[in-house]
Amino acid sequence: MTDQSALITPFQPGEEQAVIDLIVPIQRDEFGIAISAADQPDLLAIPTFYQSGQGDFWVAKVADRIVGTISLKDIGQGQGALRKMFVAAPYRGQPHRIAARLLDHLLAQARDRGFREIFLGTTDKFHAAHRFYEKQGFREVTAEALPANFPRMAVDTRFYVRALA
Repeated sequence: MTDQSALITPFQPGEEQAVIDLIVPIQRDEFGIAISAADQPDLLAIPTFYQSGQGDFWVAKVADRIVGTISLKDIGQGQGALRKMFVAAPYRGQPHRIAARLLDHLLAQARDRGFREIFLGTTDKFHAAHRFYEKQGFREVTAEALPANFPRMAVDTRFYVRALA
């Protein structure tokens, strides 16, 4: 069962602070990563960084509050980078399934936009994310297997790829 009250929509200018207020505390407080919004200039440039080429950035909203994010960075040659997938703790898992719904949305959009492969980077600390991505058909790859223009973050230590049919 899914929570149909959660809407997934493209990011709109003016939502930057709500996105930052969701992502940074998860990174810092839940996972102990020493990172700030200033360390992530892409969060202040979502339209130009993510919503260019065939890429996009989506938010999940419940009662007009952003509770989840996911983005698809177009890195060329039919390849994309999944970035900024975060869900507020109360909306993880059942019954909301926000993460699964965000990923399903991204994959459908990626197929429609002609992507052949989706890559992602994450940290060793996100164990639940590793299991989630693996259940969703992503397979782990080495850093050396990443495309040259993959936007690697300094905190990324584990990498995955999924081919799209």
